[in-house]
Amino acid sequence: MSLESFLPIFVQVILAIVIAVSVIAASHIFGQRIRQKSAITGTPYECGVPTEGVAHTRFSVKFYVTAMLFILFDIEIVFLIPWAVVYRDFIHNNFPILMPILFFLVVLIVGLFYEMKKGALEWEK
Repeated sequence: MSLESFLPIFVQVILAIVIAVSVIAASHIFGQRIRQKSAITGTPYECGVPTEGVAHTRFSVKFYVTAMLFILFDIEIVFLIPWAVVYRDFIHNNFPILMPILFFLVVLIVGLFYEMKKGALEWEK
C-alpha cells in the first residue's frame, strides 16, 4: 500500500479539522456578548433577560435510571437487527442460532419485568 491510497483519508481529516476550527473561531468572533458591567459580563447573550434561579438544577435518580434502561434496550435492538437480517442465511446452513438469541431476549425481558416490579419506570413515586 502506498501513501497515495491514504490521500482521501488525509484530506477528510484535514477538512474536518479546518471546519471545526473555523466554526469555533466564527462563533467566538461573531457571537453576541453582553457588554455591560455587571455580574454576568462576558456571558453569551440570551434575549436580553438576565438569568434567574439556579442554573444547574439537580435531576432525580429516576431520570438516570430511565436513561440507562433506554440505552440498554437500544443496545438490544442493535444486536437484534443484524441477527434478523442474517437469520435466513443461518437457517439455510443449519446453524443453531435460535437458542442463544432466545436466551438473550429472555434475560432482557426478565430484567424489564424486574425494573417494572421495583417501580423504576414510575415517575410519580
